[in-house]
Amino acid sequence: MGGPGGSAPRRRARMACVRHARAALIVAAGLLAVLPTPSSWVEALYSRRFYPPLQNLLTPLSGSIPFALFDVLLAGAAACIGVWWFAALRRAGAEGRLRAVLTAGLRTIALAAGVYLVFLVVWGFNYRREPLAAKLGHDAQRVTAQALRELGVEAADRLNDLYPAAPPAGWPELDALPARLGPAFERVQRQLGSDRLAVAGTPKATLLAPYFRWAGIDGMVNPFTLEILVNDAVLPFERPYVVAHEWAHLAGYAAESEASFVGWLTCLAGDDASRYSAWLYLLPRVVRHLDEASRGQVWGRLAAGPAADLRAVALRLRGAVPVVQRNASRVYDRYLRANRVEAGIASYGQVVDLVLGTTSWRSLQERQESAP
Repeated sequence: MGGPGGSAPRRRARMACVRHARAALIVAAGLLAVLPTPSSWVEALYSRRFYPPLQNLLTPLSGSIPFALFDVLLAGAAACIGVWWFAALRRAGAEGRLRAVLTAGLRTIALAAGVYLVFLVVWGFNYRREPLAAKLGHDAQRVTAQALRELGVEAADRLNDLYPAAPPAGWPELDALPARLGPAFERVQRQLGSDRLAVAGTPKATLLAPYFRWAGIDGMVNPFTLEILVNDAVLPFERPYVVAHEWAHLAGYAAESEASFVGWLTCLAGDDASRYSAWLYLLPRVVRHLDEASRGQVWGRLAAGPAADLRAVALRLRGAVPVVQRNASRVYDRYLRANRVEAGIASYGQVVDLVLGTTSWRSLQERQESAP
């Protein structure tokens, strides 16, 4: 039974099993990509029960490693696929090259399907959870031109008040933020009704930093190990908000508008430096929706210090390479739409709608400001 006569059938049987497994991966990934998924099911079974303990496990583990695991995964995947294709084409003769290309292509598709399934299980299903606005009593009737102008004025006044108080506390380094802003992140999660709190990940540098700068990317979550990566060019007064935004993603708020809102709430629940970072982020996003007269009124209220900080942010962002930034935005827009975020990259701007239509954040701010 162990002789040459039996090896060929066993080899063919193994190859058939591998082909069936690849086909199953591709079919499963395709079905999960297109089939409707009730948001109530995702909320109850995945986002509230399965995902939190997984995040509580993976984020501390990945955070204990001093380098970005995403760099290793990306480099390893690129190297393996390159070697795989090269070896397949090299082994094939001129007559068998087409078959080798088709076989290698099918294997690559199966690998991509497997990666997609891992992405969904580890983090991606959060895109399909119930909208945060529905759980916060969001009222679209509160979103008016008058409310927008008032929010712009409030943001300018808050920045003016906080600017003198923020620098003496010192702008925190990235690795100091979990200890400094982490308690605020926990308070906001409780206020939002989380049953199990997400762990605040330690921000990491990445070998992708040049690409981040060229593409205008401030940070990202590695959806396979649940670590956060931050652009090292982010200015000190931007750091609290950028990190809090990525923490919100770690807490399962996958939509950009929701992560922006939760990150903003987290900074409001922090110290003066964090609150300054929150309002500095929000003001330009409010102003861009105002009419010209109201825009001038809001900018006219802004003191010299906050205005200089906003100019510094704009100068940093002008360091992006237009062609890289456009292509990165196009790819991310398609990624968001593929994950059922209908607004695509425009969903970033919807944070203003969440702020205007939800009033619960004001009670959080009032409690924080009255605390000793």
